[in-house]
Amino acid sequence: MIRIKELRKLFKTRYGTVAALQGIDLDVNEGEFCVLLGPSGCGKTTTLRCVAGLEKPDKGEVEIGGTLVSSSEAGVYVPTEKRDIGMVFQSYAIWPHMNVSQNVSFPLTQGQRRVPKNLVAKKVREALGLVQLNGLEDRPATDLSGGQQQRVAMARAMVTEPKILLMDEPLSNLDARLREQMRIELKKITRSIGVTTLYVTHDQAEALSLGDKVCVMNEGEILQIGHPHEVYSHPANLFVAQFVGEMNFITGKVTGTGQVDSPLGRLRCPVPPGCQTGKQVTLGIRPEHLTLFHPPNQNAEAVEGRIITKNYLGDAALLEVEAKGLNLMVKLPGDSDFTVGQQALIVLPPDRWHVYT
Repeated sequence: MIRIKELRKLFKTRYGTVAALQGIDLDVNEGEFCVLLGPSGCGKTTTLRCVAGLEKPDKGEVEIGGTLVSSSEAGVYVPTEKRDIGMVFQSYAIWPHMNVSQNVSFPLTQGQRRVPKNLVAKKVREALGLVQLNGLEDRPATDLSGGQQQRVAMARAMVTEPKILLMDEPLSNLDARLREQMRIELKKITRSIGVTTLYVTHDQAEALSLGDKVCVMNEGEILQIGHPHEVYSHPANLFVAQFVGEMNFITGKVTGTGQVDSPLGRLRCPVPPGCQTGKQVTLGIRPEHLTLFHPPNQNAEAVEGRIITKNYLGDAALLEVEAKGLNLMVKLPGDSDFTVGQQALIVLPPDRWHVYT
């Protein structure tokens, strides 16, 4: 449904030329919810704007629904209003002088995709029904909460029944609890209508909970594309491991097949094929993959440490444990009985390490 090939975009600044996109390739299938995830300045919003037609790429191609809408080589550039897309911005961009119905109906009465007047009210009701704003057609936009304004923006983007829905950090202005609720609603809405969605965020929890496919970006490049579980469980490189989820990192040297010397001692771990003895590597392990035991406990994969902090999170507890000069984060169930100052044995499971060269 969306096909991006060798997309490049340069911006000239007073500090020189910035390569916002460095030849990225991406395919988003029909009905798929694809999330572009990365830090500020990584190129995710530029990618979205190129698909929308709000930025003109310097090189590469963009296809929407099999139609070429942008190509530097072929000299093709379809303007935004002629692309079959709906867009939701971070700031909602709804008109304060209009009521809910007027905001949602605007693309049907003023844009390229106008419909007969007798169909406008019906389409507005259907769009508001999707976002659960039935009965608020006459409510002034200024009387709406942040979450309701965001839903109005979504309804307006979907009222023309576009092939593609583009969303640029639409939940970032909401408070934490409402943001979590809207993630669930957003997933339901896009699945119910089967719209193909390209979504931009820097929030990893948002990306993992919403996406059918997650693309991790940095410095104008896509570093990993995959299902959320794949990206979280098998980070392709050190940057992805650092950016997606919490991770403990330890440096070490390969001593042989499946073994690395580290400050914690000699560890068994899945050393990449071809990684020679003496090679320096970075080991990573997630806090939830570490477990604690009260000493004494006989386990060959354990090291002794001391708990120095404990943060209670309700359903979980995040403990910082000092072991052999390193501080490791360990995530346990919220009702765990470990306390600050206690000695504990940290079990380091060999099959849970990630090894990066």
